[in-house]
Amino acid sequence: MSRGLFITKPVEPAPHVDAGEPAHADHLQGEATLKRALTAKHLVMLGIGGVIGAGIFVLTGQAAAAHAGPAVVLSFVLAGFACALAGLCYAEFAAMLPVSGSAYSYSYATLGEFVAWFIGWCLVLEYLFAVATVSVGWSGYFNELLQLLSDLTGTSIALPKELASAPFTFVNGAPTPTGTVINLPAIGIVAAISWLCYVGITQSAFVNAIIVTIKLVVILLFLAVAVRYIQPENWHPFIPESEGPGKFGWGGIARAAAIVFFSYIGFDAVSTAAGEAKNPQRDMPIGILGSLFICTLLYILVSGTLTGIADFRILNTPEPVATALAQYTSLNWLRGLVVIGALAGLSSVILVMAIAQPRIFYTMSKDGLIPRFFSKIHPKYQTPYVGTIIVGILAASLAASFEIGVLGELVSMGTLLAFATVCIGVLVLRYTRPDLPRPFRVPLAIVVCPVGALACLFLFWQAFSEHWRLMTAWVAIGMVIYFVYGYRNSKIRKAAIAAG
Repeated sequence: MSRGLFITKPVEPAPHVDAGEPAHADHLQGEATLKRALTAKHLVMLGIGGVIGAGIFVLTGQAAAAHAGPAVVLSFVLAGFACALAGLCYAEFAAMLPVSGSAYSYSYATLGEFVAWFIGWCLVLEYLFAVATVSVGWSGYFNELLQLLSDLTGTSIALPKELASAPFTFVNGAPTPTGTVINLPAIGIVAAISWLCYVGITQSAFVNAIIVTIKLVVILLFLAVAVRYIQPENWHPFIPESEGPGKFGWGGIARAAAIVFFSYIGFDAVSTAAGEAKNPQRDMPIGILGSLFICTLLYILVSGTLTGIADFRILNTPEPVATALAQYTSLNWLRGLVVIGALAGLSSVILVMAIAQPRIFYTMSKDGLIPRFFSKIHPKYQTPYVGTIIVGILAASLAASFEIGVLGELVSMGTLLAFATVCIGVLVLRYTRPDLPRPFRVPLAIVVCPVGALACLFLFWQAFSEHWRLMTAWVAIGMVIYFVYGYRNSKIRKAAIAAG
């Protein structure tokens, strides 16, 4: 059984791959396949679309108010450092193995099937829950927009709290009613994005590019205008005195880093689109590292400006940027634009995550670890349409029911485990398969890979120590599914047994 658990997926191109097609094409002969339509520009925009959203518009203020103060800038640097190391490792894998599946496929080729399943299950936690989490944040800004319109028109068009917030929260790991009914805006945005993902990757990438342009213009406008309202005294003390574990001081900076890490999860979603990239060996590293660099720079600038124009203690709201701007009546016009930019930013994050998750399911299904219908490709749109529908239904149900806080931390934990595994996998494959062509190589891999894995595991522990019950329950559910279904139906394991 141990041999079956740790069997690795062949890295060489399958014999049915057509001449001139990128190596490692992940399809079976005679079946509908994913459409290769994405360029490096598309991939960079997908990365920015996935990264710039909840981090800037929601989590920045909350992490500053509850944990780090103005030093939230350092939290973004710490989280960005861990992501940069992981990003280098993702770029090597994505260029070498340009297939859908992201960290799941990489760990299957290096560390074996059992580890691949564990990482795939963590990616479900990352992408599926991210769609739900960001949808809840989108709902908050949508209602803020309705409130602004109500103030302008003198009518009441904002939704009541009972229909625009989560009916459950978590207290000591257990769901607890909040007194509300359902989060309708969250359901609506998930349904709209799921339909877009259903009809095609080209259309999704085009809409994403428009949304990304809108939110980048709003962010740059915010920086250009708000910098004139910075009050340096708001930055003092830069690192507030510690008030207990994880609350200000250096411990608070580390705790905030684990929270704002959620802000970076979009860049690895680029790797899930490798099966749809025109020239993945060249374009995947550009997409991953280019989007990560741009987003880290913007996070540092926005978090510094935000804590400079308002006391960090007032920023613990669902819309902290709008809250900060509300301190200046002369900036009400900018507040309205920020709300629109936030809606655009959060929409693109939902879109990128909704693109990524069905493609994880697609790859796991092709390997036999989950039912075959997850790998069905629409004959017209060439999208994994069954998985897209299922992801939409599950994400809408989560978004309609739960608050953003715990969902976001679970997303971060799943992501960090996947990142750490990718860092380890690059180093393992350097020693086990040094002969493989690597269009992109991690510089100083003997240092970058272990440090990247340790940095990710350090941030993972910050959240796990508080939410270990939920994380342990999620892993246990995944193990049951694997041993009941995945282990018995694994195509790689069956092929190995048949070959003797």
